[in-house]
Amino acid sequence: MCPIDALYARQSLDKKDSISIENQLEFCKYETRGAEYETYIDKGFSGKNTNRPAFARMMEDIRAGKIKRVIVYKLDRISRSILDFSNMMEIFQQYHVEFVSSTEKFDTSTPIGNAMLNISIVFAQLERETIQKRIADAYATKSQKGYYMGGRVPYGFQLEKTIINGIHTSVFVPEPNEMKQIRLIYQLYSEPDMTLGAVMRELLRQGFTEKRGAPWSTARISEILRNPVYAKADIDIYNFFESQGANMINPASDYVGTNGIFLYKGINGDKTKKKQYDLVDRDVVIAPHLGVIESDVWLKCRLKIMKNRQSARTNKGKRTWLAGKVKCKKCGYAYTVTRSNTKAGRYFQCSGSRYSIKCKGAGHTIYADVFEDYVLEEMKKQLAKFQYLSDELEEVTQPASQVEKIRIAEIEQEIGNLLAKVPEANKTVMEYINRRIEELDKEKQSLQQKLVEQSTNQTSGKMDKITNYVAKWDELDNDDKQRVADILIDRIDIDEDVIEITWNI
Repeated sequence: MCPIDALYARQSLDKKDSISIENQLEFCKYETRGAEYETYIDKGFSGKNTNRPAFARMMEDIRAGKIKRVIVYKLDRISRSILDFSNMMEIFQQYHVEFVSSTEKFDTSTPIGNAMLNISIVFAQLERETIQKRIADAYATKSQKGYYMGGRVPYGFQLEKTIINGIHTSVFVPEPNEMKQIRLIYQLYSEPDMTLGAVMRELLRQGFTEKRGAPWSTARISEILRNPVYAKADIDIYNFFESQGANMINPASDYVGTNGIFLYKGINGDKTKKKQYDLVDRDVVIAPHLGVIESDVWLKCRLKIMKNRQSARTNKGKRTWLAGKVKCKKCGYAYTVTRSNTKAGRYFQCSGSRYSIKCKGAGHTIYADVFEDYVLEEMKKQLAKFQYLSDELEEVTQPASQVEKIRIAEIEQEIGNLLAKVPEANKTVMEYINRRIEELDKEKQSLQQKLVEQSTNQTSGKMDKITNYVAKWDELDNDDKQRVADILIDRIDIDEDVIEITWNI
């Protein structure tokens, strides 16, 4: 059987301004001059890659020696990728197959036609990438203005048509029955002794279900608790996201505690990171809808989830109430408690010693009972420095003036902008920058002192329930001890015989 011509046609979507499969083939047939041919048609497939059934069948026929020439209406019908096109042309040359574009008059049987073809495919990919960039930029611009960008509507909300700055879009409004569950979820999880599992069980006990009657799961509850769409965005929310490395699209002065937040991936975001936990380079935008969860409650739940993820409790946590908090200064690995049949019973061991790093700080034994007693005494000393703690076993957080907090954030932003100009500044500009930074720093210190005085006046003379917990330490079970330790202690670093405790209070 003699090799024949192959007519290839592709159309991704039926559009009024796109050429149909039939018209493509008519152009290709003209190039055959009446010779025998076989048609290969891919309808509904993109040209960004070669994962197309008819294309694959054509390449199989080429390798089988059935094809002598491939004819297309236009080169972007067969490929829009330089890499894919180059690989395809290598196979064509290997099997002595010519390539012809009927409208662009590229014919690889001639040197000039082959050269022009390679140039054109470069511009074809450039055009495709330019279109993709334009779409991405348009998406980023709209998202940064707070427009609804499609996708799943968060549980608790429904869509309502609206017009923002003359543009037709949609806005979230509460769905009463669903929002009742959202408020309950935040209320329950904000309590110190509540876990995701306990919240789930309480929802099930009250007969609540998710959309379409699906039972609640801890993963779904965690997703809701992390979503800032529900939060009333005030300056504390602003400071939280900024501290996590997010891109703050709106100025701090917009965070007045009324609207919710949209959280977008961000143009420069690391796509390899888990978006639900990492906030670096995420775009944070004030949304047009009203927030429903008070900022202090939202932050309490968000920080609790972050802490639980960083030091997730396993069965090993039952061996000590300091599980997940003791770290080795040498290697960074955690100290875990190991049981033995010796008189000591339990002792801390650097987990880095189990790995190939062979930690140098793991050469001495730390008896668990002795170490726990030492930490307990340090906790009592730390508590003695304070007149109060919260009544519900929480970190010390007191409401302070939002005006002062907003102004401090604005000052820090202005100082950052001034410092960015230092490398290009001349002597006169540097004098202005130094003078302005000094003024801003004085104002910032004054505002911070005012916040401290407000906090002291609001809390003077109060005693916290946690003091009683520590006083009755021997009566507590391991879980209660661990909860108290979580409130008071951020981490404990061990470097040889030096113990450093980083406190949360």
